[in-house]
Amino acid sequence: MKRAAPRSTLRNLIKRHKPQLRLAANADLLVHLNFLLFLHRLAEEARTNAFENKSKTIKSENVMAAAKVILKKSRG
Repeated sequence: MKRAAPRSTLRNLIKRHKPQLRLAANADLLVHLNFLLFLHRLAEEARTNAFENKSKTIKSENVMAAAKVILKKSRG
């Protein structure tokens, strides 16, 4: 899979937002994986919402509702 942003860019972004953190060698890969898993869950939940509303296309309302549910679940 081709990456949209190089690993160094992702590491620099993390360092810029949290300079006090000491990153392990593959921490940026774990962040990227976590992001991809979040997008996958978001797409599945939005598709489910669209199906429940008897719509064949995923609309922005479905994505927003799915994002609220997923973020609420991830907070714990």
